[in-house]
Amino acid sequence: MKKKYPFLGIVLSAGMIMAACGEDDSSGGSEGTGSEGAGSDLNLLEEGQFTTASSGLYKPFSFEEGGDLQGFDIDIGNAIAEEMGLEPNPVTTPFQTIIQGLNSNRYDAIIGSMSKTAEREEQVSFSDPYYYSGGAIFVREGTTEIQSAEDLEGATIGVVGQSTYEEAALEYTNQDNIQYYDSDVVALNDLTIEGRLDAVITADVVGFEAQNAGLEIEMVGDPLWIEQPSIAVRKDDEALLEEINAALDAIIENGTYDEISEKWFGRNLLDVDLEGVEVLE
Repeated sequence: MKKKYPFLGIVLSAGMIMAACGEDDSSGGSEGTGSEGAGSDLNLLEEGQFTTASSGLYKPFSFEEGGDLQGFDIDIGNAIAEEMGLEPNPVTTPFQTIIQGLNSNRYDAIIGSMSKTAEREEQVSFSDPYYYSGGAIFVREGTTEIQSAEDLEGATIGVVGQSTYEEAALEYTNQDNIQYYDSDVVALNDLTIEGRLDAVITADVVGFEAQNAGLEIEMVGDPLWIEQPSIAVRKDDEALLEEINAALDAIIENGTYDEISEKWFGRNLLDVDLEGVEVLE
């Protein structure tokens, strides 16, 4: 069983906050952290443009509405691009193949709520975390059969494939009992339909947003662990990674991160106490 932590309402130390990022895409004309024309040194797909990928199916982090791509991850990507003096160009791709797309030079970086893990670090390089999130179990409202992670043995669990939640599900049930989805939100909707799923493992913030939207689901206990969603770049893009981390620090300092986080969640997603908590790596 992984350690639990009190996720809400606790504040990170100033030093830990400086390890992540954010900005409001409504701000005008950032001068950027680098010199004019620095994009030419960053191995970008298109000079002057920062192309970032997300699934577009992970509301409220990345989703399409009214023909527009929006969400927390999108705003963060736009803010980072502006801070670097580049034009933001967010695109979507299936999460299951998002790393392959990056390493095939289809985009410059992944800003898609991808948690840093040792396995993924063998394929890509990660920035400092730009938010913290808890992996959590959700069930239908009123469910009594599942009260803890131990009750998931033999349960049908919905997860997004190739996610950290798939790895967690395999700890509690067998492969045949896992149902795969392209979207956590679709999985949570299926959870409300009797007989389809017994539980969904996803980010606590995603489940909370679904609850706020009226979905009749509830979280089981406390989050199982803390994840560190970070920005992924190709292994050889060291200069780009350095610029991204500088932009993260700048956005934290100028308060833009807080504006974006408050916009989407009503709180700062970096305000988490990590002391004594298992952080997924």
